[in-house]
Amino acid sequence: MASSLPLLVWVVIVSTTIPSLLSPFLTLPAAEAQAFKCSRRGATCDAIVDYISPNATTLSAVKSLFNIKNLRSILGANSLPLTTPASKTLPANQTLKIPFTCSCANGTGRSSNRRPSYTVAPGDGLYHIAAEVFGNLVTFGEIQTANNIPNSNLIVPGQKLWIPLPCSCDDVEGQKVVHYGHVVAAGSSVEAIAGQYNVSQDALLKLNGLSSPKDLIAGAILDVPLPTCKSMINNGSLDYPLLVPNGSVVFTAGNCVSCKCDAQAAAAVNNWNLECQPTQLKSSIWSKCPSTSCQFGGSVNGDSSCASGSDTTSGTCTYAGYTNQTILTATLNSTCPQKDGGSALRPQYNWKWRLILTLLCWTVPISSSYMF
Repeated sequence: MASSLPLLVWVVIVSTTIPSLLSPFLTLPAAEAQAFKCSRRGATCDAIVDYISPNATTLSAVKSLFNIKNLRSILGANSLPLTTPASKTLPANQTLKIPFTCSCANGTGRSSNRRPSYTVAPGDGLYHIAAEVFGNLVTFGEIQTANNIPNSNLIVPGQKLWIPLPCSCDDVEGQKVVHYGHVVAAGSSVEAIAGQYNVSQDALLKLNGLSSPKDLIAGAILDVPLPTCKSMINNGSLDYPLLVPNGSVVFTAGNCVSCKCDAQAAAAVNNWNLECQPTQLKSSIWSKCPSTSCQFGGSVNGDSSCASGSDTTSGTCTYAGYTNQTILTATLNSTCPQKDGGSALRPQYNWKWRLILTLLCWTVPISSSYMF
């Protein structure tokens, strides 16, 4: 009896340290799902999650793994130059931010449209897929539940599996944010993470159900609510509300516009305004990117006008969204003669028949509404 004890202990040690090797022979209990909370049923939004590859890889391989359509989405989320090639090598254990679309249902948030989708390879087990392919962003139990797999051992090569990445679309403390699944590094702290991402410690604790900063665990996926730059996106725009966190670049309006949030640059002028500019990319929705009634991305002098009879205007033309027909713009800090009221911001847009409507000046100083 005594001689069998060391063997029993040895088996337990092996099964807990290298379960991926035993997965074809061992039925692992499904782990409890740990998705981010999301109370906005049916809501969709942009989200980000950290990915740490255990092995050296390339941007192209990561793009393929997470089913990301355009490489520039990854480049923008990580503040990498748009000239960065897809073949760029990433060393093992380097953190890369992965942008994706989140969908809320049943009180939790998951990556939408059953993406990313992973094709099972020969020899794969659910633990291996969760821990070693997707860097513990999900548990094998979450994959099993999301794909309605009765037996975790019964997956076959060629089978498509949805990898349900954690996310949320909820407001935090009354503010719209981008939820970021941050992988907690060894030696990190709630205080350090809060300071790095400009969020409060209380918000982090509450959002993640932590009663104390001491409850933070290395390797855990922490829901970090990233503040975003202010924008003048019209609430009727197809990309409303266009939330862009610090250090990120997004492409919108059918790839005709890029918008950047740079807190360091914004601090110099004491604001967190979104910086948008036209791109030279091929549009995904138009044969050609439509012209705008003022040139956004810089200072404007005389490029826009108030109602007929006005003198000159000066200010900053800014991106205000887009419709199926055109790109919307607005002018900040402009001056208009006081005719039945003045305006500090007016919408500018092309009509569906490409007519540029005359801008009206109102008494409300900051508004970007437009009429149909």
